[in-house]
Amino acid sequence: MAKIKVKKVKSAINRTKRQKLTLAALGLKKIGQVVEHDATPNILGMVKKVEHLVSVVEA
Repeated sequence: MAKIKVKKVKSAINRTKRQKLTLAALGLKKIGQVVEHDATPNILGMVKKVEHLVSVVEA
């Protein structure tokens, strides 16, 4: 399965609770933090919901 690296690049301050929970579910807490996930439809959907707060690189 393909892997993606997700990096948090913007703050979650003044964002909806749903977006904050999505970032937490991805394992992102601090700006600059990078996590690696499998590129499953579930993960890609979560990334799509917060794409304005994160950057994605295929690993």
